[in-house]
Amino acid sequence: MRAEKAGIVVTSGTGAPPVTAKTPKPAPKSKLAPQPRKPVEPVAPPPVRVRDENREPQPRRAGKIGILGRPNVGKSTLINALLGTRVAITSHHPQTTRDRIAGIVVRDDTQFVFLDTPGIHQARTKLGQRMNAFARDVGVEADVVLFVTDLAKDPTSELRSIDAELLSQLPTNKPVLLLINKIDKLERMDLLLPILEGHAKAFPWATIVPVSAYKKDGLDAILSAIENYLPQQDFLFPEDDISDKPIRFFVAEFVREAILRRTREEVPHGVAVTIDAFDEAPRVPRIDLTVHVDKDSHKPIILGARGTALQVIGTRARARVEELLGRQVHLQIHVRVTPGWYENEARLAEFGYTPTED
Repeated sequence: MRAEKAGIVVTSGTGAPPVTAKTPKPAPKSKLAPQPRKPVEPVAPPPVRVRDENREPQPRRAGKIGILGRPNVGKSTLINALLGTRVAITSHHPQTTRDRIAGIVVRDDTQFVFLDTPGIHQARTKLGQRMNAFARDVGVEADVVLFVTDLAKDPTSELRSIDAELLSQLPTNKPVLLLINKIDKLERMDLLLPILEGHAKAFPWATIVPVSAYKKDGLDAILSAIENYLPQQDFLFPEDDISDKPIRFFVAEFVREAILRRTREEVPHGVAVTIDAFDEAPRVPRIDLTVHVDKDSHKPIILGARGTALQVIGTRARARVEELLGRQVHLQIHVRVTPGWYENEARLAEFGYTPTED
């Protein structure tokens, strides 16, 4: 899609006249538009079994599954694959996920509430400390822990030392399932057995499930492995819900994802996105956002020459938002330098990174 068809307005936050793009004709309303109570509507049905209407009804089960692991092992790709839609943003940058995001799957009489978390890492900022705290808290909150590792580089039958360190921080009173991701990276599948055997000896796992989240291979096995560990109770969320986050959260995340996928290494960790206004009254809803960058040198990278880079970012983000809402939207994106926001407690709270007690 060409930038002039983006239907967005981008400004640099300097008082200069905005670069305005033409607004396209309203797109046909999607049949996937969510009802008001639904935070997100899937673009494809989640991977569930066909309900057998003749089978005996079973007691309902529901519970929270914490998805934990180091950065870039495919946790967000996994939750998106399980749900059949992208609720968690992804990029090639580590620490893309900054918050706890729930993704909800219902299969027969069981509701699985998957909690995606930031990758646990060596924190260098207050934001990083908070991200680690989010992940630790999920380990306590969850009924089941799904620990994710991967085989992307140098597959080995031994548990990585960093994984062993993370496992030592988990509660000892709940089942921990190991998910070995990216098995599609193996040159030969006969190499998988010694990897499974080696990892089985390293920790008292409830079970081990090899999968490829990217290729959606092994997803049903994950649900089957988890199901019996969830408590018998009524569903925790309405059956049609697919996430616990509001629309505003996803709009900001979609803009941040578009930035992450376009910018180089030094920019992403210094970027935050906030919603300034969300007006759904007009025929075309108007959403005003601010992209916060840490350094003056980052602003021109986000903007590009005469605002062209930000128009591309806005075009991509707007497509995601319209897919979510099922209708055309108008984005107005500002870029502002907010030095050291990731070290400022007030800014972190303002940007939605709620303080977490240790």
